[in-house]
Amino acid sequence: MAFVTDIQSFETGLIRRLRASFDDARAMAGKRRVFRTTLNELNALSERDLADLGISRENIRDVAREAAFSK
Repeated sequence: MAFVTDIQSFETGLIRRLRASFDDARAMAGKRRVFRTTLNELNALSERDLADLGISRENIRDVAREAAFSK
């Protein structure tokens, strides 16, 4: 004889919204981490390295922002 147990999660509207808020906050924290890492790495490059990449020092923030938040 076999027994089947089916456990379903029951989320109320409030719990679902809280979970979505935490998921959004976690995703935004990850994007900010990518932004900071990219910004720091690009700032550490020399002018010659940046020129090889086709990036001016003034555009570093824009490039980092695009890398992190464009999805």
